[in-house]
Amino acid sequence: MNRRSGAGTPVDEVLAIRGLHVELAGRRVVDGVDLRVAAGEMVGLLGPNGAGKTTMLRAVLGLLKRSGSVAVSGRPIGKARDLVGYVPQRHEFSWDFPISIENAVMTGRVARIGWFRRPGVTDFRAVHEAIDRVRLADLAKRPVGELSGGQRQRVLVARALALNPELLLLDEPFTGLDVPTQELLTGLFAELAAEGRAIVMTTHDLYSAALECSRLCLLDRRILIDGEPAEVLNSVHWRRLFGARVLLPGVAADVAASPAGDPRGIA
Repeated sequence: MNRRSGAGTPVDEVLAIRGLHVELAGRRVVDGVDLRVAAGEMVGLLGPNGAGKTTMLRAVLGLLKRSGSVAVSGRPIGKARDLVGYVPQRHEFSWDFPISIENAVMTGRVARIGWFRRPGVTDFRAVHEAIDRVRLADLAKRPVGELSGGQRQRVLVARALALNPELLLLDEPFTGLDVPTQELLTGLFAELAAEGRAIVMTTHDLYSAALECSRLCLLDRRILIDGEPAEVLNSVHWRRLFGARVLLPGVAADVAASPAGDPRGIA
């Protein structure tokens, strides 16, 4: 990893985005985004519908035509795809395909195995460790078409974790989940950040983002503000995009009162 220095303290820079631009159908959807994320950071990417959040993640992965540069642990994304775990929105996966949880999670290893090679012992070990982390070990042979919404989301997370990634990109991971599943994944993401993974998460769950993320970025085609949760939630950009009717001033106050470095440490 690259060693960077900020405020006199060396950090591991996992994700470095510089001058990211994306056009779709002749419209600039992402406009000059710069973002750096260090190991152990959980960054919440917030913004209204159409702000470019999903487009930005897909461009980082190289799934969309873009300009600008994206590097992961000092390597261009084209040479570092096996360092990135991606959790898409649930509707992007073909749940009616006749495949088990185990095999679905194994597809997450393709970036490392290759398209025309058979998985080996290391691959099966990584898959079962990932399935175990999302607490689906007892269902590993079950067809994905028989799963509940929460179980399906856990499969997508396990699929991303099967790569043992340095960077984890999460696109709306909490949408439509029951409370126990949301709590399970929230705890898992905190564990992964504590292990040194860099996490970037788009979400409409503003309350959880404010409490769980170490940084928030407010996006509206470009990043309007990038800072600690209380700073972002109290910014003029927040009020302009979401208005005074968003009932989050208490969240900002709670976060501001939390111990330094632990946005979840609320009395």
